[in-house]
Amino acid sequence: MRPVATTLAAVRARAPASTANLGPGFDVLALALGLHVEVEVTPADRLTVRAEGEGADLPADASHLAASVAIDVVGHDRLSITVRSAIPVARGLGSSAALAAAAAAAAGSRDPLGVAARVDGHPENAAASVVGGLVAATSVRGAVRAVRMPLDPRLGFVVVVPDRSLATSKARQALPRDVPRSDATFNLGRMALLLAGLADRDVLVREAGEDRLHQDYRTPLFPEAPHLMARLVDGGARLACWSGAGPSLLAVCDGERAGEVRRSAEAAMADLAVPGHALALQPDLDGLVVQRGGEWVPVAPRPGVDVAGVP
Repeated sequence: MRPVATTLAAVRARAPASTANLGPGFDVLALALGLHVEVEVTPADRLTVRAEGEGADLPADASHLAASVAIDVVGHDRLSITVRSAIPVARGLGSSAALAAAAAAAAGSRDPLGVAARVDGHPENAAASVVGGLVAATSVRGAVRAVRMPLDPRLGFVVVVPDRSLATSKARQALPRDVPRSDATFNLGRMALLLAGLADRDVLVREAGEDRLHQDYRTPLFPEAPHLMARLVDGGARLACWSGAGPSLLAVCDGERAGEVRRSAEAAMADLAVPGHALALQPDLDGLVVQRGGEWVPVAPRPGVDVAGVP
């Protein structure tokens, strides 16, 4: 059943971008990153939508994702909605999940995780944007279960963001309906290595980012990706993988080498004639926050407590 909420005054909420899958953790693992979308919802005589930053060229009407989410939560369209986003759209950085979570929280939803997971169609990006940090998320008996996982603070992250979009729906169409048991077992083993390495960078190895469920199948949609990932590792990253459905790529490195890896990423993009940019980012450990009394207050419980959402 949809949570019922009423917005009585202006409410502002902010959610981070996320990078999902992290190689072998297909549709299960995600990490919140320090790029954000902010949504403000205010009662009004009629619907108005204003957008700044990334996604500002999208239609400013009821079809805007922030508007449709807020209207669904509140139950009417007499709202003024302002969106300010630094998250690139359709780049594999969880922009839809973050926007849905922030819009739901700003509109007064009691379950922004459930709302965002339902909008996104799978839970891991939504869970990272709501909970923050590194999360494992799945559906258990119709509810989203999201658990914060250990993350070594000595790690750094570099995201390669090409100047091209790739719709998640198109990236999913490239995947086979069935996979060999050997490939499923391969991914399980690599995911175990990955989780151990993200908790302790001293045991993080390049192979922990390998995958047989999605990356190779999506390579025809971004043929330069394998070359860029190899260059990221050659440039100092411990591992490299696709960010969600792409086309952005993720490098996991030692924090003190993030600037070096970012520069190597930009050099590789220039060499391969891939327009775009690279960002050195920190994990976002707060997740979804709502402004109260001038302070940003996290919505989710603190680490170690799992979070449920009903999609």
